[in-house]
Amino acid sequence: MTKAISKKKDSGFGKAKLLPGNFRVAAIQMASGPHVDANLLEAGRLIKTAANQGAAIIGLPEYFAIMGMRDTDKVKVAETFGAGPIQDFLSRAAKRYGVWIVGGSIPLKSEQNNKIRNSCLVFDHKGQCVARYDKIHLFDFQRGTERYNESKTIEPGDQIVTLESPFGKIGLSICYDLRFPELYRAMGNCDLIFVPSAFTETTGKAHWETLIRARAIENLAYVIAPAQGGYHMNGRETHGSSMIVDPWGIILDRIPRGSGVVIAGVNPIHLTELRTSLPALNHRTLGVETQLTKN
Repeated sequence: MTKAISKKKDSGFGKAKLLPGNFRVAAIQMASGPHVDANLLEAGRLIKTAANQGAAIIGLPEYFAIMGMRDTDKVKVAETFGAGPIQDFLSRAAKRYGVWIVGGSIPLKSEQNNKIRNSCLVFDHKGQCVARYDKIHLFDFQRGTERYNESKTIEPGDQIVTLESPFGKIGLSICYDLRFPELYRAMGNCDLIFVPSAFTETTGKAHWETLIRARAIENLAYVIAPAQGGYHMNGRETHGSSMIVDPWGIILDRIPRGSGVVIAGVNPIHLTELRTSLPALNHRTLGVETQLTKN
C-alpha cells in the first residue's frame, strides 16, 4: 500500500512556519493506561505542545490509545478501518493544528474475531488518512516471569508500506519490526523512517538505542522513534528513550521516561549531501531475499 500525495499549491506543511526546505518533526512519548478517553486526552495535549513548537509532522507511540490490563482489552476496543473514536481523534487533531500525524498504532478489527491488526495510520494536515501499515513482526518473549505473546491477540500484516509526502518518502514500521533490517531495505530509499514502539525495559535498555541508530546509519535516513516510557497500570514497564536520529546516527533529541515531546529539525540538503558523499545506498549488490547456495 503506497500513497502518492499531491504537491500542488498547498504545500502540505499546514500552519508550521518553516525555513525553505527545512521542517520540524516531533516524537511523542507516553505512559498509556487502560482507559482510551484518558489516553486520547493526554495525546491531544502533547500534540498541541508539539504543534506549538513548530512541528509539521508528529509521531505517536505504539498502543498510544490503550495499554490494557489484559492483552485482550485492545481487542474489545478495536475499530473498523475508517470509523471509530480513535481514528476520529487523529483526524481532528491533524486538521485542527494543520500538521501531519503518524498515529503510532491503534487496534483495528481483523478477519479473526479474537484478534486485531496493530495498525499505524497516517493523517495529513487536512485530516485525511493517507496510509495504513499493519505490523508485520509480532513480539514473543519470555525470560523468567516476564512474558509477552503478541501473536495470541494480533494478526500480522503482510505489506510493506511507504508513502510520498511533502516531507519526502516516509517508511512505516512498528516496534519489533526494528529488529529486521531487511524490512527497511525493502522500503527503498526513505527520507524519514518512523518506528512507534512500546519496547520493554528489559530489551530496551539492551538494544533500543543501538538498533535505532543502526537503522538511521545503514539507510542514511532520519529515524523518528516515539515510544511508551514508564510504568503502566498493568504492571508493565516500558523503556522510553524516545528519540530523533539523523542520517549520520546522531541523536538530535531524546527524552528518557514519562510523557513528553522530542523535536528536531530535518534538513533535506544535509540528507542529500550525506548520501552524495557516502553513496552506500547505491553500492548495494545483494537483493532483499536470501539465496541459498547449493553444494
